Amino acid sequence: MDVILLICGIIVLFVALSFVAVYSHDRFLKRSRAKPSFALPVAPSDTVLDRAVGALMSRGVARNGLAMVADNFDAFAIRALTARDARRSLDVMSYIWRRDLTGRLLAHEIIAAADRGVRVRILIDDINTRGSDRVFLALDAHRNVELRLFNPGRMREGAIVRTLELMLRAFRATRRMHNKAWIADGRLAIVGGRNIGDEYFDAAKSANFHDLDLLLMGDVVGQSERIFDSFWNSAATLPIRALAMRRRRSLRRLRRQTARLVGSPSAAPFLEGVRERLSFEAMLGDGESIHWTDQATVVSDPPQKARGEGGIRWLTTTLYPLIRNARGSVQIISPYFVPSEDGRAALVELAARGVDVAILTNSLAATDVAVVHGAYAPCRLPLLQAGVKLFELQPRARRSGRSPLGSSGASLHTKAFSVDGRVGFVGSFNFDPRSAALNTEMGVVFEDPGLVAELMAVFLRDTGPQASYRLFAGEDRSLRWRGEVRGREVTFDREPEVGFYRLLLARLVGLLPVQSQL
Repeated sequence: MDVILLICGIIVLFVALSFVAVYSHDRFLKRSRAKPSFALPVAPSDTVLDRAVGALMSRGVARNGLAMVADNFDAFAIRALTARDARRSLDVMSYIWRRDLTGRLLAHEIIAAADRGVRVRILIDDINTRGSDRVFLALDAHRNVELRLFNPGRMREGAIVRTLELMLRAFRATRRMHNKAWIADGRLAIVGGRNIGDEYFDAAKSANFHDLDLLLMGDVVGQSERIFDSFWNSAATLPIRALAMRRRRSLRRLRRQTARLVGSPSAAPFLEGVRERLSFEAMLGDGESIHWTDQATVVSDPPQKARGEGGIRWLTTTLYPLIRNARGSVQIISPYFVPSEDGRAALVELAARGVDVAILTNSLAATDVAVVHGAYAPCRLPLLQAGVKLFELQPRARRSGRSPLGSSGASLHTKAFSVDGRVGFVGSFNFDPRSAALNTEMGVVFEDPGLVAELMAVFLRDTGPQASYRLFAGEDRSLRWRGEVRGREVTFDREPEVGFYRLLLARLVGLLPVQSQL
């Protein structure tokens, strides 16, 4: 009895402390919010990008121009080049901004743009910012740069107190801004799955991601700006300076460090690659890579989702009906694939109607989050038996990128799907409970035969036997993996290329009731 009373007392105390922590945090957010600001108006020909995009748009026959950015090295270059061409504004939102090679090189471009008088707004989710406050404060010290954090914790230093705060605010703290956008002069936007960091741009030494962005022009850029503004001015966002617990780091020192980096051998391949591409116009060549369409929309969860509010406007209410209404084919690319019971039932029902349903996700050897694989694994056999095709990326499935620095290791990070060869989506949304119910997500829904065909070609390439394992059920109802390794067809009867401890971790997670947090 005494033990039961003690446990009950601990639970009551924790609930009380959690209430106090949430209440105190909400009060702090209200006291510390900055003044709202909004996207600057565009002009017909004030800036380089005004003129360049205007010329491209005049050649189109629709309100939107979209181009796919599949190559990681190109993805870095297009961000650097648009920062260099910007003369009015740069608005950047990202789930992660790392302090590695490419993260610091893009910070250098941001500082150079701000020095030219460009107004820079940077919005970063707070969950992965530990150790970055000094750099962020130095950026924010520039008169033309403002940096804000989404759903920030008040405890900035010390792993123990930071973890304790996350535990006490667990309901709110697990809700993150997963959106990604890079918007220059209100004329160009880059929206997709890439964060800012080496693994997204073929510069990581361990493994690099397969990912996709879309380069946007036209009405969809204005839509991106309105989404950015809604998050920038939301109740969950605070300026980094309101959270500072120590003196700001010197902007002058950050300038010196990034200037030294620009002159270093490690940066040379990236900067030379940017110089070779000359400008974003040169990267687009004669414009044949641009797809012109009136049927394109930038979609996003509302920032209120971070408080569990606004469910009627969550992204799932837009994306799921597109898939459920498929008549011929569905191709889904999701690095973290953990369908709910309703989601599995919907995929099974599609396959039963004769729809060709195919899914590409990470193998256990390729994923960067093994615990998520543990929640996905039990779904495989039932889906296969229902007629759904499953592919898992191999850990060495390198795309034909041009970076001389990147590792040959590979991991899937693309979040995309196509329906009936008619509708496509590219963005940040994973098919898992976290994207559906906890994170805010963003992406582009489009109807354009050429662009959808490009997306389907990416799926075909990444599900080829040299890139992925195709799963099938053996006669004994056990899983098999088939693919090509070093040019030879092989079949595995257990998780390919995985060590004992990684396999054990995944299997243990599969037994735990934690799917809603994955």
